[in-house]
Amino acid sequence: MIERWNRDQVLALAPDAPSQKAAQGVSSPGKWSGVGVTADAVWGECKGSGSKPYRACVDLTEPAYKCTCPSRKFPCKHALGLLLLWSAGGVPDAAEPADWTAEWLDQRRARAARPARAERSDPAPDPKRAGQREQRVAAGLEELERWLADQVRQGLAGARRHDQWDGLVKRLVDAQAPGVAGTVSRLGSVLTAEDWPARLLGEYSLIHLLLTAHRRAVPEGAPDALGAGLRQTVRTRIGFPVAKEEVLAGETVRDRWDVLGRRDEEQDRLTTRRVWLRGRTTGRAALVLSFAPAGQALDASLVTGTTMDAGLAFYPGSAPLRALVAERHGAVSAGAPPGSSLEEALAEVAAALAGDPWLDSWPLVLDRVAPVRDGGWLLGGPDGGLPLHPSAGVPWRLLAVSGGHPLTVAAEWTPRGLLPLAAWNEEGLVVL
Repeated sequence: MIERWNRDQVLALAPDAPSQKAAQGVSSPGKWSGVGVTADAVWGECKGSGSKPYRACVDLTEPAYKCTCPSRKFPCKHALGLLLLWSAGGVPDAAEPADWTAEWLDQRRARAARPARAERSDPAPDPKRAGQREQRVAAGLEELERWLADQVRQGLAGARRHDQWDGLVKRLVDAQAPGVAGTVSRLGSVLTAEDWPARLLGEYSLIHLLLTAHRRAVPEGAPDALGAGLRQTVRTRIGFPVAKEEVLAGETVRDRWDVLGRRDEEQDRLTTRRVWLRGRTTGRAALVLSFAPAGQALDASLVTGTTMDAGLAFYPGSAPLRALVAERHGAVSAGAPPGSSLEEALAEVAAALAGDPWLDSWPLVLDRVAPVRDGGWLLGGPDGGLPLHPSAGVPWRLLAVSGGHPLTVAAEWTPRGLLPLAAWNEEGLVVL
């Protein structure tokens, strides 16, 4: 039997705050009939406004969701309400799933067992077109390098008139360098900070380092001037894509992966979901990304606080972090992940930055830490403390969970501080 998820884990699956509120409104036992749970599924019928109840079921092994309601949100409020009812102990055990649930589960198992169809092979890349793109990218980056030199020569005071960046971003996109174009487009957000001159100069320095690395990697006859891993990292940062099929065709790393937490960000009407994982045996960190237009459903198959036996395929690079879930083995489980000391965490981040100097986030699991105030807010332990990100504000929830006692905390490291994701105390998981 899969260990029952708690309320925090269920609500963390909701696509937005209104869905959380709506799910709580349909989670009372009086709304449901024909409910049951087996080792791998939970199901029930929820009374709605129509004559027929909505049928909702959840495959707990992945998880996956199904409901007969017309909602475009995923998972819908009925699936979430059913999970809340289950988390509260309101769903009885059953020997077999309902017929309609069993049919859906059988269809899922059949699709999973079906041999994968041979992918249509894409035509070999046209060397001429590839060479033209390389030339366009090089020209765009040369313009960016001249622009950077002008900014430093003229001084940073004029940077507040950042409307000039818009044209530069468009030209970088036209030069087929979308990665560095996105970096430039985000420079404006730095200007809102009190220490914006120092931060802006730091961002300029990282862009200059990227341009220098690209220039070293480009000349013919020296493809390994940076090493294959760093060369791929540089190209990825600039905007050369790596096909999903190419990643999945490579080696996979099988482990029991702890799902540490997730964070959703919306920019330019595109929502990005970042889910952080860590392998129990390998100790490797992983980031699973999914994207969707604003308002549309994102991948909800990774539940914070669970552990899955899976094989991950990592994108190439000098500090591989982004990954795809290539294969799953068995059901998910639960339990606190093993943590590390602050000294070990800093050493891990330093090693990651040595491989990828442009890294802006990394998952950590800190053992025996608690929020403390020392000028600003820190996560402190026996061997020091790490500052929280300014956007975290006063960590009221983390303070309440810890009660002044040390606990295990999963957090996203960033150059400006830690962003707490989840915590484990004696009572179990709390999603932050």
